Amino acid sequence: MLSEKIPVTVLSGYLGAGKTTVLNHVLHNKDNLKIAVIVNDMSEVNIDASMVKQGGFSRTEENLVELQNGCICCTLREDLIVEVEKLSHLDLDHIIIESTGISEPIPVAQSFTYEEEGLSINLNDRCRLDTMVTVVDAHRFWHDYQAGETLLDRKQGADEQDQREVTDLLVDQIEFANVILLNKIDMVDQQEKDQLRAVLHQLNPDAKIMDTSYGQVPLPSILNTRLFDFESASQGAGWIKELNEVHVPESEEYSIHSFVYRRRKPFHPERWRQWLESWPHQVVRAKGFFWLASRDDMMGLLSQAGPSLSIQGVGRWVATYPEEEQEALFQEDLDLKKMWHDVYGDRMTELVFIGVQMKEDDIVESLDRTLLTEEEMEQDWSSFLDDLPSYE
Repeated sequence: MLSEKIPVTVLSGYLGAGKTTVLNHVLHNKDNLKIAVIVNDMSEVNIDASMVKQGGFSRTEENLVELQNGCICCTLREDLIVEVEKLSHLDLDHIIIESTGISEPIPVAQSFTYEEEGLSINLNDRCRLDTMVTVVDAHRFWHDYQAGETLLDRKQGADEQDQREVTDLLVDQIEFANVILLNKIDMVDQQEKDQLRAVLHQLNPDAKIMDTSYGQVPLPSILNTRLFDFESASQGAGWIKELNEVHVPESEEYSIHSFVYRRRKPFHPERWRQWLESWPHQVVRAKGFFWLASRDDMMGLLSQAGPSLSIQGVGRWVATYPEEEQEALFQEDLDLKKMWHDVYGDRMTELVFIGVQMKEDDIVESLDRTLLTEEEMEQDWSSFLDDLPSYE
């Protein structure tokens, strides 16, 4: 009979947030726990790993694995799986993975949920992903969030083609966390801290948010918590909950709230482009699906975080499927049948907006003006001018 699976904690967070400080704190206060540590770093000289060693790390009690010159979310994921599998055969109480500051947490979590093709290794046989922890720098968060820079702009990319936005990375790390450590709170005043906590709660309502200074966190809050569940984590973001009509309680004290914009008419492509170009600055996060008249067969996805905004296609509307396939889907998804329109099928717009001091009525009214008029609904939609970026 197999013994209890080894719990794994993943530390995520943008560069400089304090992940290594948290890790050092754990190693200094671990009592008799036998902990293995995997440290990932992008540089030639692995400073993070050196700091961990200097912080009292002992090879006789734990194992330290250094992964260099890549990030866990891409080129080093295979190396990560191999190293975790090796460690899983040791007598350990816990494994901690410190991701690089530019690593996205979802691919790391996926390494523990299914067998990697070509490796024949299933980490779930001997390990269980226990807690996804994200460290947020309370002092620099808004500076980084509103910077409008790519990782390449900051010379922090995984390679010369890494065009990811810093803001998107911050949001990815926050929305897929079980525990958010709001670090360096000693560097912000109470109002700043409380407002940031309220925003983080809107972005990820299920996460436990903890204030920390110098990475000092109670170990039971991040080790062996049994908080992680992939399905729950995948549905935990505030925008997903709002789309699923699970309303997130709002923080009226700091004027932070969210709402869903739902309509059964498509956007006019030119008016929609003009609206996107005059994006309301009070909106800090928006995401959802939209219906564009000039691309009637394709479902659009809008994603915004701070100054980062993108639209892309995410597949065809079910209404474009053959009738037999539609009927099969109706059998699988009763909600699809309930919301089905006799003429337009499943085509509709559902966008979630999360913001600070948003003027909801004004935003809704301006969005409504971008929809097709009754007269335009009767016209040939393919004739409308559409100079929006093409869907990927």
